[in-house]
Amino acid sequence: MEGPLKLRLANSSDFQFGAVATETIENALLHLAQQNEQAVKEAAGRMGSFRETRIVEFVFLLSEQWCLEKSVSYQAVEILERFMVKQAENICQQATIQQRNTKTELQNWRALKEQLFNKFILRLVSCVQLASKLSFHYKIVSNITVLNFLQALGYICTKEELLESELDVLKSLNFQINLPTPLAYVEMLLEVLGYNGCLVPATQLHATCLTLLDLVYLLHEPIYESLLRASIENSTPSQLQGEKFISVKEDFMLLAVGIIAASAFIQNHECWSQFSPCYKFTEPPEDTE
Repeated sequence: MEGPLKLRLANSSDFQFGAVATETIENALLHLAQQNEQAVKEAAGRMGSFRETRIVEFVFLLSEQWCLEKSVSYQAVEILERFMVKQAENICQQATIQQRNTKTELQNWRALKEQLFNKFILRLVSCVQLASKLSFHYKIVSNITVLNFLQALGYICTKEELLESELDVLKSLNFQINLPTPLAYVEMLLEVLGYNGCLVPATQLHATCLTLLDLVYLLHEPIYESLLRASIENSTPSQLQGEKFISVKEDFMLLAVGIIAASAFIQNHECWSQFSPCYKFTEPPEDTE
């Protein structure tokens, strides 16, 4: 395990910036900003989150055991988050419909809920496997590796069930799983900062950003709960305030700017003021029509 892990860490440290044309960066940044705006709009009014510490830690440790890049672990968490929210919404909708229906239909709803719980580990592993396929077409997590892992945990699963699990995740998300993670925003903004000149090398900031991003994922709810209480200057937010704050939780551009600014502050206090222009990327684009 030690050898592959060292290789993975080495690859992370060899990350290069400044190899892409400025026009390409501008187009990519605009595209990311548009995707971020759309994601924030879609998250409006949504409650609940599955980015719990134990779940995120499980995904991170599993990705590390399988020698996957950090981008894969973040992607897996986001795929799992969106899938589980979708499943929870479907269960709640069925519960609402069946409130006036027979006892048998209520039992069917409970069975669906129990099935979701029983297959959670399988779905989580499928999300990691799907994320690996998005990242490495030549080095994906094989079905044999997944089956051996599940068997070690005491889960008996066939290859057919494993494929059905992946397909279930894909269908639930309309096959839309290749969406940018906060890491994509961080790396894109570091590219911009690299071209504009920065006292701290982008590669040095990148390493610190990864550590801080891990921390935010592992402590997602406590961190954002603290931000909410600080923003409203009240230790007991109302349900409406919590619902409105969802847009902040799902704003990956805002998170990326905060991660980079914090990393710069850790690396060099003097250059921290250089990162204030990044906050313009967190503002909604003006209507051009």
